Parts: sequence; structure tokens; C-alpha cells
Amino acid sequence: MTTYPARNFHFSPRTHAPRCAERGIALVTTLLLLMLFIAVTLAMFIAAQSDTLITGFYRTFRSSYYAADSGANIARQYMLNQLTSNATVAVGTTFSATGTPPLSATDASTTLTNVMSQYGSSASASNLQINSGGGAGSWKGKFYVASTMTGTPGTTLGAPTCTPIFTPPTAGAVSPASGPYDCGTNYPTCVSCTGFAITDFQYAFPYAITTVGQSQGTEQQVVIDEGNLLLNVHVAAGSAPKTSFAAWGMFIDQWTECSGGDLVPGTISGPVFTNGAWTFGTSGNYIFTDKIGSASPTFGYDFGSTCTGSSSSSAKHGSTTIAPTFQSGYTLGANTVALPTDSFNQEEAVVDGVGASCMGVNNCPSKATLNGSLRDVNGAAYPNSGNANGVYLPYSQTTSGSTTTNTMTGGGILVEGNAASVTLTAGTSSAGNPAQIFTIVQGSGGSAKTTTVTVDITANKTTMVSGSTTTVVNGVPENLGGSSPTPSTMLYVDGSISSLSGPSSGAAIQDGYSTTVTAASNITVTGNILYKTEPVTLTQNQIPGTPADTLISGNNNGQSLGIFTAGGNLYLSAPTSGQDLEIDASIATIQNGGSGAIINNGNSINTLTIVGGRIQNTIQSIGATTRNVLFDRRYAQGGFAPPWFPSTTVVAGSQDAVTSVVPSAQRTLWAMPSF
Repeated sequence: MTTYPARNFHFSPRTHAPRCAERGIALVTTLLLLMLFIAVTLAMFIAAQSDTLITGFYRTFRSSYYAADSGANIARQYMLNQLTSNATVAVGTTFSATGTPPLSATDASTTLTNVMSQYGSSASASNLQINSGGGAGSWKGKFYVASTMTGTPGTTLGAPTCTPIFTPPTAGAVSPASGPYDCGTNYPTCVSCTGFAITDFQYAFPYAITTVGQSQGTEQQVVIDEGNLLLNVHVAAGSAPKTSFAAWGMFIDQWTECSGGDLVPGTISGPVFTNGAWTFGTSGNYIFTDKIGSASPTFGYDFGSTCTGSSSSSAKHGSTTIAPTFQSGYTLGANTVALPTDSFNQEEAVVDGVGASCMGVNNCPSKATLNGSLRDVNGAAYPNSGNANGVYLPYSQTTSGSTTTNTMTGGGILVEGNAASVTLTAGTSSAGNPAQIFTIVQGSGGSAKTTTVTVDITANKTTMVSGSTTTVVNGVPENLGGSSPTPSTMLYVDGSISSLSGPSSGAAIQDGYSTTVTAASNITVTGNILYKTEPVTLTQNQIPGTPADTLISGNNNGQSLGIFTAGGNLYLSAPTSGQDLEIDASIATIQNGGSGAIINNGNSINTLTIVGGRIQNTIQSIGATTRNVLFDRRYAQGGFAPPWFPSTTVVAGSQDAVTSVVPSAQRTLWAMPSF
């Protein structure tokens, strides 16, 4: 057994700092950091929330402001449109230095009443909504026009000041005094004078408009707009001024009061007149934006079980009331409008670019005249005898050596015989210039013949192509009846047009081109016929804050289309059932003693839109679920109309007639009051 020696072990105790003082420090630190994070997070939340609230308040304020400002613009333009419409003398009424002036204080009070009805606080919600149509994706906003409001001038339209402008006499015993004049009771007068005439009436209507805009909730903003509505009314002397039928948004020749045919309800824009009587029914609302007139001294009010005549603006039977809205007033018992006696002057316009001597003359122009003026694509003259067929242009030929030069001498294109189709296209010429293209097909199947006529105003050339033959004519069709030639094309079909349309896609009428399509018999529209550039808005708020049928600034490019038949109807034949159909044209189916109308003889139409006007002998079914007839307001200014469109003589005695109205606005105050 091994024995180990004993060892001595010595243990030295270690020295430690007291632990009790450090207990809980980590918890305290964590809590402090947590409190700091909470404070920072809360500060960030408050900042973000405040920014959101501030942005929301600012957005709501701006939206309310824009609604109020747009509302003021809408109301001001509405007033101006009303006065402009009222300044146009209604059929059968006239004025002179001893008669009734174009405008008066009565027009101001009527316009004020209408604007409050249209845009006042109790008006239809759809009228007051800013963001619809093209602005549907914008901030929501609505407005109303306040008639009175504490701290504001409210909405007023005062009696006008007026200055008549006159030409000094070239001779006379007594010259007009220096004035001042008003346009109500005090006119410039001239005794035994020559060369004296009142040429213009310059009106200034003082206005004040207070509008309240609202975006959401109760947030509102008020805008005050004050100034003057200025109208220069130009007049011309003459016992029988000529008026184009394009100046009417709707004209109906024959309509017997309470005959069983009621006017279709809806909004009708542009001047409206009938040589008969208007009959209103109970199936909807009637709104006339411009003047309405009739030869009848009464309206017809059809309640179904009974129909009564009345000169009042409304009628009631039992508990039912029919109350059309006449925004620009009405004239009953007016003179009837003389109808065109024939369409010969349209055919003559093709020949000579004037179309004046054939009015009321049978068998005019003669075959000899056509033979001496018209040639086909091969240069062959219109046949002097027998039946002609084909497409002809008015051009002369001169030959020098081996070179033949073709020169345009007239106003358009003559299609002798029926046209299977006429297609209008806003295209380009071979030179790359904007051009108006007419594609005319005659015959059918293997015997069909296509002729294309391209009118290039820029190059001043007209090109006719048929088969492999091309003929270039120097010059373009022109209206030669005025003081200076104006490019204008009359397409006259001495028969019927079985299909009139634009291209399958795109525009039919080129900017800068003025055209009228006339047929001796029926015209059938089979597709859209569109302007390249629309002159007026097609929907409310297309231009924010404006109604439909508002002239679009910068879109008056001289584009114009008239469609006219004196001896037939204009038929609508949509390719498929339920499609929309748009025709950008003033349409006339009218002649003395005729029965022409716009008639649907094909598939049903969802929405029929006419941008121009409708002038008819009679009213018949258009077979459309919805119809919009938007007046091309350029036709109410300065005598602008499609070339050689049918016209009438408005009998005005020995007094003057309004020929144009130039409106403008002069703003003197714009403010956002603080209450």
C-alpha cells in the first residue's frame, strides 16, 4: 500500500463588487427606449395625419372653388347665349328706328329668370354637377347660382345701355342729331336722307353672378363675378332678306295642331319653327334652348283623352300639366316661311358656280348648257341629246401643240343617273395635302363603275379617276356668286343615292372644305358621316362647365356639310340593329308642296345624333331609342351655311333684319368673399 504525504491546501477568497446595485437597469433602459420609440411613432403619425387632413381640406377647398368658378362661367355664358338668341329676330317679327329694337330690358329679366331656373339652388341636379362627361374622373364638384346672399350682390342682370351705330347721310335736309341715343325710345333719325342706315346696335348688360361651389359634405366656396355682357347686333336694310334653311336647328313645314302626332320630348337646340303648329304630349319634358315659333297662333296640348289649343306656355287637364321650357321665348302667329320651289339651282351651281338663274325655271339648266360646260374623265362632253349616264365635272380644255390643259369652270360634280353609293372621305391628295375625296359607284356587280374625285385646295387641283384613266383639272370647284371665289363643292346626283356614308372608320369631311350633297330623289344614309373636327360639343361638360352644343374655340375650320333632297326622303339604314348613327350635317328634305322627311327604313338605331339641323316637310319615324339634334351654331353667325343650301325669303316689309350677333363678356370684378 502506497502512502502519500499529506498536502496543505490554501484557498484565497475572491473579491466581488456588490451585485445588488445593478439589478433592473436593463428593464429601465428597455422601457426608456420603448417610450422614445412610442413618442417618435406618435409624432410621425400625428404629422402624417395632419398632412393628410391639411391636404384633404386643401383639396376640398380647391374643388369647391373650382366648382364655384366653373359655375360662374357657366351662368355667364348661358346669359350671353340667351341674349344672343333673343337678338335674332324671329320669323315674322322685325324692327326699325320706329319699331322694336333687337334687345331690351325685358330680355334681361327673362334671361335672369331662365338662368335661375336652369342653375339655381332648386334646379335639376344634373344641371349643377360639374364633373360628368369628359370630367367624370376629376374631383367631384357641384354648384348653384344664388339669387341673393348676405354680403354679396347676388345674381342680377340689369337693363342694357345701348348705342346705335349709323352711316351718315350722303344728302338730306336734316342730319341725325349727335345723340346720345338709347335703343328703346330714342333712335337717330334722318329726314329725306339718302345713304342713311342704322348698321349696328351695341348693347352692354350689367351683370352680377354669385355662385356657391361644393365638393363634399358641407364644404362650400363662394365666387362673385361682375361685369358687362356685350353684344354687337349687326343689321341690314332690305325688304326681303334671304335666309338659309341651315339657320334653323329644326324646321317643319306641315304639322296640324292636335292631329295625333306629338313632338318627341327632349332638349332641342337652335332656332325652331313650323309653318303649322307644335303639339306637345305628356310622355316627357320639352326644353327649347333657342327661340321657337309657329304660323299657328296656338300650341296643341295633347293629354291623351283630349287635346286643346292654347297660346299659353303651359296647359293643365285634371291633375296633369304640360309645361314646355322656352328658354328664349316663343312667337306664335308668325308669317309662314316660303319653301324652295325646286332644286334646279343646285344642279346649275355645278355648271357655273353660281346657281342663280334656274330658280323657278323648268328644265334648267338645259342640255345645251350641260353639253357646253361638263366633261367626263375622258374629256367627252355631256351628250346634247339622249340619256346621259356617268360622272361629269365642269372644265374647259385648251390645246397648245400636243399639250391639253384642263381648267375648272364651275362649282362641283354632276352624277347623271342613280348612285349605288357615295362615300365622303377626309383624306390626302397624291401631293400629300389635306383633300376632300368623293368616291361614286354606279351600277352593281360586274358592271359597277367607280369614279373618284379628289379636291385639293392647297395644290388648286381636282383629280378624277375612273378605271385606268386619270384626268387632272387645274382649279377646284368654287362658289363664284359672291364678291370673290370661295372653294365649295356641290355634288348633285340626278337620281337617287342608295348609300351615302363616310369611310368605314375616320372622318368624312376634311377641315377647310365646304360641301353640299343633293339628290333629285331619295338619299339613304348607311353609316356615320363625321367632320374631321367637331365644331360644337356633343355632351355636357365636354368642355368643363359648358352645356352640349357649345361652340368649340378654334374648331371653326370652314368645314361644312349640307344634305338636301327636294324630291324624296332621307332614309336611315344602319348596317346592324341597335348601333349608334351620327350625321354631321344640316339635313333638308323639303320642297314646295312636298312631303319629304327623315325616315328609318332599316335596322333600329340606339342613338341618332345630328350635328347641324333638320329641315323637313313632314315628321315621320326615325326608329331611334334616343335622338340628339345639336344645332351647328356657326350657321347662326354671319350667314355661314353649306354651299348652295336651300334658302328662303323672310318677308320683313320695309324694315331691317338682324344678320349677325357678336357676343363677348367684360369682367370688372372677380372675388372670393370671406364671411
